[in-house]
Amino acid sequence: MSHPQFLPRNAPDFWNHIQDLYTAIIHHPFNQELAEGTLARDRFLYYIQQDALYLIEYGKALSLLAARSDSPKRMRDFIRFASGIFTVEEAMHQIYFTEYGVKDPIQIKSPACFAYTHFLLATVSLRSYEEGVASILPCFWVYREVGLFIYRAAVKPNPFECWIETYAGKDFGEATERAIEILEEAVGSTSELTRSRMLDAFVTSTRLEWLFWDSAYRMEKWKP
Repeated sequence: MSHPQFLPRNAPDFWNHIQDLYTAIIHHPFNQELAEGTLARDRFLYYIQQDALYLIEYGKALSLLAARSDSPKRMRDFIRFASGIFTVEEAMHQIYFTEYGVKDPIQIKSPACFAYTHFLLATVSLRSYEEGVASILPCFWVYREVGLFIYRAAVKPNPFECWIETYAGKDFGEATERAIEILEEAVGSTSELTRSRMLDAFVTSTRLEWLFWDSAYRMEKWKP
């Protein structure tokens, strides 16, 4: 199992609360089969298209946090996070869209994508800045750890190598460490009540991360 590489003073407490969720994520058939290179093409394509829709809304959430921050340094961090998403991860999506011949990607969010993005946007807009910081962190931290876990376990060559290298890479790792530092800063300057609410937001986003992968594996559709 991959272990978090960057654990400041308060961050381990947050990570400890999602250990069972993280274990469920790395052992989910989607990620196990991705590491083995056996994940069905249609499942991965479904995931990539939903991820592209998710990242548009995630970029909005990061931009809202930049606007709500009182620190120019943190404003720059959130703007850089959003910019990185639309350069690095969007480029990775385009590689797979080209490879799979996707000219018109899906434009309708799955139930899981809808739930996750609306939770993020509601939290960063309507809850405290600190809760917003906690809500956006699993997309960094969990993905960094999953990326590293799969990188170590993956067969080579692997048809999903570009995805693996994106999330196990140095640039994404450094961005994750900055995001954890922001959480650490927010935790250190807030009340116990807000800290508890931050933890709730962090755990909820992690649950939604699991649901996003599970939704892709099932190729979830709206009912009815």
